[in-house]
Amino acid sequence: MRGTLLSLAGSEAVKHAVTSAPGIGDIVTRFAAGESDDDAVRATSDLQDEGFAVTLDYLGEDTLDRQQADQTTGAYIRILARLADAGLAAGTEVSLKLSAVGQALPDDGNEISTDNAMAICAAAANAGTTVTLDMEDHTTTDLTLETLAALRANFPDTGAVLQAYLHRTEGDCRDLAFAGSRIRLCKGAYNEPESVALQSRADVDRNYVRCMKVLLAGGGYPMFATHDDRLISIAEALTRRYDRASDSYEFQMLYGVRRDEQRRLLVDGEKVRVYVPYGTEWYGYLVRRMAERPANLSLGVRAILER
Repeated sequence: MRGTLLSLAGSEAVKHAVTSAPGIGDIVTRFAAGESDDDAVRATSDLQDEGFAVTLDYLGEDTLDRQQADQTTGAYIRILARLADAGLAAGTEVSLKLSAVGQALPDDGNEISTDNAMAICAAAANAGTTVTLDMEDHTTTDLTLETLAALRANFPDTGAVLQAYLHRTEGDCRDLAFAGSRIRLCKGAYNEPESVALQSRADVDRNYVRCMKVLLAGGGYPMFATHDDRLISIAEALTRRYDRASDSYEFQMLYGVRRDEQRRLLVDGEKVRVYVPYGTEWYGYLVRRMAERPANLSLGVRAILER
């Protein structure tokens, strides 16, 4: 099921069929804030009113057009100004895929994406918040970490994502578990080959726990992105074992997924940040969410059938 869904993420024919299907709006608004800046600000305000922190993701990736990369950069700069004006920036960071701002462009893509990311980090700093670099498929991992190092030279609180299904990730955690380092640990949502990635859920979970221990033993700020009850319980136990103060780590969960558990963690005194996507390029994001947790697929089908 997971492999099939991930293959559909790159199918233009399936994308057209899905995006034009009756009732699809119900699914999109279940897992994304909407398509506009206003939608993003509204969702952010509502979540902060409940006590949640937020990370906003302007949807889009694999940009092969310079104009689109610049447009995405402008969209991030614009939403950061909106957050500052609304008094929401302190509790809201932004998540950024480097491929959305030019990393995949031919010839000088890495330079373009780094320059664009630098502009977004500057806008975030001016607004009073920061940026976390999303991780994409394994072919971009080294480039993303190189960009992270370049950004941190000027914006040391820039964060990054590491994916527990990659064989290399425990080592990357060791390299990045230093004071001031912000690392979001997730399982991973791309269709990766066995040569670079663990294939079974049990193996990925075991590696996730190993990585949690490395991050908690280090001096950085871990961000545990998971909806898995077992991993959440282990994380709660490990934070106590490593004598971690409640403000030295956080949990992260996706917008629209396991809202009751998000609230439960909040009531228990944990910091919870909700990952809020918005924008018109929601198709690939939505399919990967279905692949990560097939139960999400039934929610989407139900939303259509109940119309």
